Amino acid sequence: MTLTDRVLELAIQIQQIPAPTFSEGPRGEFVRDLFLKEKLKDVSMDSLGNVFARLPGKQKKAKELIVSAHLDTVFPPSINLQVRKEAERVFAPGIGDNSLGVAALFGILWSLRERDVMLTHDVWFVANVGEEGLGDLRGMRGVVERFGADVLGYLVLEGLALGHVYHKAIGVKRYRIMAKTAGGHSWSDYGQPSAVHELASLVTQLTAFRLPREPRTTMNVGTISGGTGINVLAAEAKCELDLRSEDPKALTKLVHQVEDLLINASREGVKITAEVIGERPAGEISVEHPFVQLAVDCTHEQGLDAILTAGSTDANIPLSENIPAVVMGITTGGGAHTVNEFIDVKPIELGMNGVVRFVERVGSRSKWEVKSEKWGILAI
Repeated sequence: MTLTDRVLELAIQIQQIPAPTFSEGPRGEFVRDLFLKEKLKDVSMDSLGNVFARLPGKQKKAKELIVSAHLDTVFPPSINLQVRKEAERVFAPGIGDNSLGVAALFGILWSLRERDVMLTHDVWFVANVGEEGLGDLRGMRGVVERFGADVLGYLVLEGLALGHVYHKAIGVKRYRIMAKTAGGHSWSDYGQPSAVHELASLVTQLTAFRLPREPRTTMNVGTISGGTGINVLAAEAKCELDLRSEDPKALTKLVHQVEDLLINASREGVKITAEVIGERPAGEISVEHPFVQLAVDCTHEQGLDAILTAGSTDANIPLSENIPAVVMGITTGGGAHTVNEFIDVKPIELGMNGVVRFVERVGSRSKWEVKSEKWGILAI
């Protein structure tokens, strides 16, 4: 069985275990048991549900590399996890985001062992929780808190990002906005405020803000709900608002605009409240940094173009703390976060080769002397 076959088979096994954000336990236990079967060192699961295992290197004092992949999916436990294979594609909810990424942790290990490669540095394999949605990167926050800044850096694996090298972290801030009124009957109390109407008006005002294209900045009302009947003036309504920007200053400006509007939105008979339900810090590593250059080199070695890009991923946390981090992908595909999600089988070989080469080479250079003026990072 080829490495691609083994990784794909494991990805499907992982995909078959439901793992909604905040309910990743069974999948985490499955991965922990696999780490134990592989006889890795220091296998453990923390209080958040993150799973850790260490592959020892030759030098005890060498800095460690953290290789991570998130366990959680966007799908509820009730979703049909049926797998469908067509030609060179595999269709299944969550197969690429991020069952394949988790399976690739083991693919790296298998590749190193098959070729009897002994690394200079320790590698910590981490399957973490809380990357999706309102998980707010809680798992990776715990991982970075555990290891601190004295590491080689972080390689974050995503199943559907082959050819992309993420070196910028998009800042995100999220709110749940609530409108409350006395409510009433749509006929006899007509003219009194409805929470649904008030919230709809507020959303219209929010989405009328002019947002810059450069740096790219976005706003999205992702959910909206409220009311109890068609002939009822709604007493409550709520929505969830997502704000993002490549530039921390642009995000801060937008946050101030939004909060100024919310502060002044209440009036007699109408109460508008908002709570922050998520915040992902921005960060960046220079394209000249060795981590980025190595990821690009390893991608080029597979005959692929390397697309330098930004995203909201687990890498946000180390990047926001000036710790080197990149995201690399395993294959191509589509339909992420839908029931029609799929991965392409053939490119898995290229993706695995790229990330394995990264893990092998990241600690092999005698000097890492490229500095980022912005971050002042010097990794030795």
